[in-house]
Amino acid sequence: MSNSKQQQTSLYTLAVVFFFWGFVAASNGIFIPFCKTHFNLSQYESQLIDASFYAAYFFGSFFLYLLSQYNKHDVLNKIGYKSGIVYGLLASVIGAGLLSVFSGMATVTFGMILGAFFIIALGFSLQQTSAQPFVVALGPIETGTHRLNFTGGVNSLGTLLGPIVVSIVLFGAIGSGQKASLGSIQTLYLILAALFAVVAIFFFMNKSLPVVTSDEAIENSGKATTTLAIIAIPTAILLFLNNFLPAIISNNFIYICLVVIVGVLIYTLGASKKNSNGWGAMHYPQLVLGMLGIFTYVGVEVTIQSNMGALLKLPEFGGYDESSISNFISLYWGSLMIGRWTGALSAFQMSTNTRKILTFIVPFIAFAIILGINYLSGNAIADLIPYAVCILIAVMAFFIGNERPAQTLLLFAGIGITGMLIGLVTTGNIAMFAFMSGGLACSIMWPSIFSLSISGLGKYTSQGASFLIMMILGGAIIPPIQGKIADDMGIHISYFIPVLCFAYLAFFALKAKAILKTQGINVDEVKAAAGH
Repeated sequence: MSNSKQQQTSLYTLAVVFFFWGFVAASNGIFIPFCKTHFNLSQYESQLIDASFYAAYFFGSFFLYLLSQYNKHDVLNKIGYKSGIVYGLLASVIGAGLLSVFSGMATVTFGMILGAFFIIALGFSLQQTSAQPFVVALGPIETGTHRLNFTGGVNSLGTLLGPIVVSIVLFGAIGSGQKASLGSIQTLYLILAALFAVVAIFFFMNKSLPVVTSDEAIENSGKATTTLAIIAIPTAILLFLNNFLPAIISNNFIYICLVVIVGVLIYTLGASKKNSNGWGAMHYPQLVLGMLGIFTYVGVEVTIQSNMGALLKLPEFGGYDESSISNFISLYWGSLMIGRWTGALSAFQMSTNTRKILTFIVPFIAFAIILGINYLSGNAIADLIPYAVCILIAVMAFFIGNERPAQTLLLFAGIGITGMLIGLVTTGNIAMFAFMSGGLACSIMWPSIFSLSISGLGKYTSQGASFLIMMILGGAIIPPIQGKIADDMGIHISYFIPVLCFAYLAFFALKAKAILKTQGINVDEVKAAAGH
């Protein structure tokens, strides 16, 4: 087999891994309400699935960062990105295998499920850190963005199919209302473990793949390391020690985590401005505010759908049980696919008129695919068709944003705020579509926030990017906070949390533009980075 064909085969094989990153993450929207019923959990406790899953991304990235700081070189540079993918896959094999074993045990506890999810996501963290530069290396550098957008599109397809497949596995026919058991997913996660193992063996045995490493020097940033360690401590306590704390502290510890994370980053803004020594990339205000931006963005993206199962159980929202919500969860994640497929058009060379035509057509092609997959799986789609109005609004925002990250982020944050407010003051289909439009709002935020945050960082760009990736931690903190508020005040009113998140992202769009302007950077000339 020629080298180009080997690289193409490797790209398609790696795309399968991208698919299952999305598949597993999006499936939580079905798995969370199931676990809530199965283990008799509060809404807050059910959201600890997200806490375990997304905190693993933070700890995986933080551990690699600490090793690199200690050894004075990039750890992945030493082992190679291909080996990083293999090790990450093996960790996910262990996690998926454990979840398969645990799900078949009569004495399984919720803590065992959380532990398995943590290990799966720890593997995902290493895979994602290694996979993106590896995808770029699987061909000419000038077409690297195309390959990233291809794998990103496959990832989005996984987010669309995950909720549907897991719903069928758990409940049988869509909307059957039958009582599900945890043992239903045993075979699914055993298949996932086997699949991850096969891909790991493929990459390990394939000697013709490119050796991808990074030769960038590691900047000594002691103060930044301390900041990250302060963030890590309460997060670790939340995951591993919270049950050993006094009840009054344990029940509210998620708020302590949020205050520490936000507080230490705000402190960093002032302290690094006074003395930049030891702060590394964190002495750039756009980076620190961007870390809060990624934290908030991932948090709001996850919390809207993770708490949606409880919302849809309310009589005024249809009174759906867990077996009947996969069409709504898949539409939410499909909304992100709509935006990301549309945003990916910028990676391809075409005439202005062709780009405008495709910007209008592609979102509705993606919507048709969402409807088609739901129809084939047995989901009702008639109730979803009016959502086309929300898509049309997003298309208008794409045209107005015109690929300018600050303006695009501001517009889509505005869509998010508006959608959440409409959802808060209404009920029924209007409110459901309004809340689900949060998926469209989030769809372009990762590349916009990322680009604004790392602009002007110079030699600190790589370090800044790693700090941003750690802030996926937001998916571990914000959903449990909304769950806690839902327990205390009601699930519907708890959706004011996404309003606050989108408001911060609107603020960041304006503030980052102003900061970059003072640094002599024309933000309108900054192009969005590859999508998340």
